[in-house]
Amino acid sequence: MFCFQCQETTRNTGCTVRGVCGKQESTSNLQDLLLFVLRGCGWVAQKVDDWRRVVPDLGNFCARALFATITNANFDDDRIVELIGQALERKRTLVIELHRLRTAARQVPAETALPSCVLWDVLPAAGDYLELLALKAIEIGVLSEENVDVRSLKELTTYGLKGLAAYADHAAVLGFTDAEVYDFVLRALATLVEERDVDTLTALVLETGKYSVAAMKILDTANSTTYGAPEITEVNIGVGKKPGILISGHDLKDMEELLRQTEDSGVDVYTHGEMLPAHYYPAFKKYRHFVGNYGGSWWKQSTEFEQFGGPILMTTNCITPVKDSYRDRIFTTGMAGYPGVRHLSVRPEGGHKDFSAVIALAKTCPPPKEIETGTITGGFAHDQVLKLADKIVNAVKSGAIKRFIVMGGCDGRQGGRSYFTDVAGTLPKDAVILTAGCAKYRYNKLSLGDIDGIPRVLDAGQCNDSYSLALIALKLQEVFGLSDVNDLPISFDIAWYEQKAVAVLLALLHLGFKGIRLGPTLPAFLSQNVAQVLVEKFGIRPISTAEQDVQAIMAGV
Repeated sequence: MFCFQCQETTRNTGCTVRGVCGKQESTSNLQDLLLFVLRGCGWVAQKVDDWRRVVPDLGNFCARALFATITNANFDDDRIVELIGQALERKRTLVIELHRLRTAARQVPAETALPSCVLWDVLPAAGDYLELLALKAIEIGVLSEENVDVRSLKELTTYGLKGLAAYADHAAVLGFTDAEVYDFVLRALATLVEERDVDTLTALVLETGKYSVAAMKILDTANSTTYGAPEITEVNIGVGKKPGILISGHDLKDMEELLRQTEDSGVDVYTHGEMLPAHYYPAFKKYRHFVGNYGGSWWKQSTEFEQFGGPILMTTNCITPVKDSYRDRIFTTGMAGYPGVRHLSVRPEGGHKDFSAVIALAKTCPPPKEIETGTITGGFAHDQVLKLADKIVNAVKSGAIKRFIVMGGCDGRQGGRSYFTDVAGTLPKDAVILTAGCAKYRYNKLSLGDIDGIPRVLDAGQCNDSYSLALIALKLQEVFGLSDVNDLPISFDIAWYEQKAVAVLLALLHLGFKGIRLGPTLPAFLSQNVAQVLVEKFGIRPISTAEQDVQAIMAGV
């Protein structure tokens, strides 16, 4: 096993025995094999005239499979093996078509000059599978590339692909797709097979940022078209007196279907973690049993799921090792999975998922245990913030607002993440925080007040909504008539944990943002040379102390 895709990887070098996230060696190696086969799919697809004619769902499948390998998404070996089998089936179909095309053109037979990820076509019985994979792990995993700079660039692209694939899959669930995004995913997977030129791979990294923007844009359109543009909303963080279901993750389609199926059932629905922003969408406000948000960030779930007392529905990534105290009350769906946890079947075409088992269980459980009271405010996505543009511009011109600080991204368990709470508390009262993602739980319950009625924490939503933060900055650049977005009174102090944050970072670099602070640590997968390029070209820098960084941020450094 070797995995260093998340911020909490062991000693910031790599997990080699068991993932800090809880991932077992077998799961890590199976995910490496899935990526290996996906790269093979991409390689063959580039050799076929029109891969959509041959395997119409290849782009969507690859996106979903990449999504399954994101940190804290799927720990279930059987599910990963199933995805590998499905990937092999699609690759076989593509290879057959490639052979037909080459034969018809009297070219070299398809069986020759194929890379190993294309030739791999074995799916043994489960008992032999892991033993065989253990022998192959070093040949197909991260360390199969010996050159540290080439490896760093390939992994940076791979993790960006995983992030944009997650965004693309969320949009596809709502019926919105971008063919160019799928084309890029397959082309990038193919490039990762044999390319070793540093300049070419560097260009691929930046192109991954370009298509991360495209994936986030189509998701933003999907969400707002389907559920309405987010609105400023006060969200209850207390509890009601009825039994409840706690829904976590990111999938708004699951949110919609759960609310419909629980209406008039006597069961309330609460959000957890990254599902909090569901409260901001107009389409969900009509449900009176949509009571509020329970708890905080994803890493607190082992305690908060236990305290909740009712069933939990985990819709996407951010599941942690499941404790026995709530094992019989948790369900997974979508690309999420955990061994021994009940997984709900896929949504039939034109139909909906069946949450009746979750609802039936909820009716046998007591109401949630109250852990806090009050409200938190959010809903400041780009549409809502732009409605406040005149007020914001006047506040900037009058000096009431001196600086905006983008503190989006991920939360995590490390004690060093208290830095972000300290920054929020140390910032002067003329600074406004723009946020999206679960990083907000480090400061969204602090009493930071407002500036002329503008809250000092403007929460745009999930990490899936990070597009809003970039769009707000670009619109402010336009309003102020600036030629360079970096001339705005705006600084970036980003917390990262997993691969969607990598996609967001690459998107910001593509859009031209510079001087981004990144923490709690710089990614372990950045080699010294690659990190130096990012520092020199884009001004990326590690975080320091809260006091030092706040002083520099307010000085525009």
